[in-house]
Amino acid sequence: MKAYVVEKEALSHNIELLQKMANGVPIWAVLKGNGYGIGVLPLARHLAEAGIDHFCVTEVREAELLRENGFEDAAILMLRSTGDPAELNRLMDLRVILTIGSWETACAINAIAAERADVVEAHLKIDTGMGRYGFLPEEMDKILSVYSYMDHISVTGIYTHLHSAFCNKKQTLQQADIFQGILKAITSAGLETGLAHISNSAALLRFPELTMGGVRIGSALLGRLCFKGGYGLKRIGYCEATVEELRWLPKGHTCGYGAAWTARRPTRVAVLSVGWYHGFGCEMGNDIFRPRDCLRKIFSGLKGLIIHRSIYVTVNGKRCRVLGHIGMLHTVCDVTSISCSLGDKAVVNINPLMLKGMDVVWR
Repeated sequence: MKAYVVEKEALSHNIELLQKMANGVPIWAVLKGNGYGIGVLPLARHLAEAGIDHFCVTEVREAELLRENGFEDAAILMLRSTGDPAELNRLMDLRVILTIGSWETACAINAIAAERADVVEAHLKIDTGMGRYGFLPEEMDKILSVYSYMDHISVTGIYTHLHSAFCNKKQTLQQADIFQGILKAITSAGLETGLAHISNSAALLRFPELTMGGVRIGSALLGRLCFKGGYGLKRIGYCEATVEELRWLPKGHTCGYGAAWTARRPTRVAVLSVGWYHGFGCEMGNDIFRPRDCLRKIFSGLKGLIIHRSIYVTVNGKRCRVLGHIGMLHTVCDVTSISCSLGDKAVVNINPLMLKGMDVVWR
């Protein structure tokens, strides 16, 4: 048996800490990726208990789940700019705040809203360097036209996404300056910008001066940050797996695909039915964002050829080394030196974003 355990007390601690950091500014809780792996609805309900009623989604289904399960009046922002007619009609049915990231998308939204005899709420997305969605700073005439001439769109907000708030102060402040220039141009034209928001999790923690009118928080809720400094946040979850098999391997016996490990002495092993399919050993730290990331990755790879980096699980409160490679569905660990019985619990560190193939339990 196995399950991913979400610790409600730790989550509440993180929410309270982030609310203090936001200093009264509304938190828009990001629920993308099935609530970062732990479930859209249970996460939204826990957030609602803490007074958070602004949410961000990236899929229509996420918005449907909220509207169909007690969040009829919550503010829901679709972070993805889409011109797909089917998606737009459904999002309008659900009264979701749309994101407009291009002139073409603005025209599509305005046309569909006109057919419905409706006026839809939207936030403009500005591309200050991320390169995915958003008006370029050079497209100021189009930005102003959406505010002024789209009769079936009510622009109630504007935002951008910081690509390097976790690692690069200079680039982050450059993006913020570009965004501030856009806001100034809008107000200089005699228009109201609506709610301006720029901060993601990393920016709230590292650049509190950029908080503006709202903060979009996702990974920080889970206490999983891709930069140094915990900021007092707690990791909220872990995989709990049952020891399903215990056996002794004789000296010289091998373990795992490729016979990556050989017993130097008689070794007692425990088998857990958790593997890389479930997310164990699948880390997100392999992204290469900067030249020094590339160098560090190369150095780490060379180091790994010389010194094998051990992976551990915890059984009955004791660290136990994983033997051989993590399999698709199974992991073998060394329990020679500890007291261990069939049915005992092992704690396995899995990033919930990588999680699949097991139930999520809230405690």
